[in-house]
Amino acid sequence: MHALPSDLIVFERGWLSSNNLLCLGDAPAFIDTGHTKHAADTVRRVRDALGGRPLADIAHTHLHSDHCGGTGALQAAWPAVRTWVPAPSLPHVQAWDQDALTFGDSGQRCDRFSAGHALVPGQAVRLGAHEWQVLAAPGHDALAVLLFEPRHGILMAGDAMWEHGVGVIFPHIDGSGGFEHFTDTLALIERLDPAVVIPGHGAPFGREGGAIQAAMARARARIEQFHAHPAAHALYAAKVLIKYQMLDAESMAHADFQHWLEHAPALRTLHRQHRPDLDWHAWLALVLAPLFGKGVLRRDETHVHDGA
Repeated sequence: MHALPSDLIVFERGWLSSNNLLCLGDAPAFIDTGHTKHAADTVRRVRDALGGRPLADIAHTHLHSDHCGGTGALQAAWPAVRTWVPAPSLPHVQAWDQDALTFGDSGQRCDRFSAGHALVPGQAVRLGAHEWQVLAAPGHDALAVLLFEPRHGILMAGDAMWEHGVGVIFPHIDGSGGFEHFTDTLALIERLDPAVVIPGHGAPFGREGGAIQAAMARARARIEQFHAHPAAHALYAAKVLIKYQMLDAESMAHADFQHWLEHAPALRTLHRQHRPDLDWHAWLALVLAPLFGKGVLRRDETHVHDGA
């Protein structure tokens, strides 16, 4: 893979927390901040890498809880930090409208943070020692942006592109968009022709060896499948939301797990999109059976646990 400049440091985190990018320089910046559960670890990693220098900027590709959950803790550690969010999200953050930010609908949690600066598509922003183009990237999230550094061909993709598979297309669930927007964003990435893609989850991958081209083909095939069979997307999304909750909680008493299922509005929508012919509890049983069967979740007499 094409090497990143030495002043750009990727923190590869896993699935509950997104990847992060630390941009060193006279005014260090941090892009995407991971999940609330890992906030203290995020602050420690940034502080260790900065070696006593202050963090100047925080930027976000989008505001799902795995990409912005550490922002409040970083702001507490560096109170003078400037915080950037996609322009349409700025008033939602300033009012802390959890419905508009979708935390409540998906049944997820995110520590409150503030923001005062907008990432406007078509403009550029200096983060660390590099100028980054801001590009609208609807699909996984309707308000998401790409951050592209054209000099070195580096794309901070958020969840617009992974090396393997695709994320949930949330606008399809809430009716604000569709699979075609995701396809349009893939076409935009193809036109940018990045040398390196830093995805929201998984290792960075590059143009050399055809990794980006192969990832593009896999993503297009998957989204075409969802477009042809939207019920399959609904089932996939339901499994992802439940697994994500258990990555956070790790273990829940049966009653608490059932309460969470009952009070995650997105699951009700996904029930209607997947199998409206089944009653609610029969549908939940259908969704949960393969998660327990494959060890993705485990259960004993008293609790449900995160699995493999």
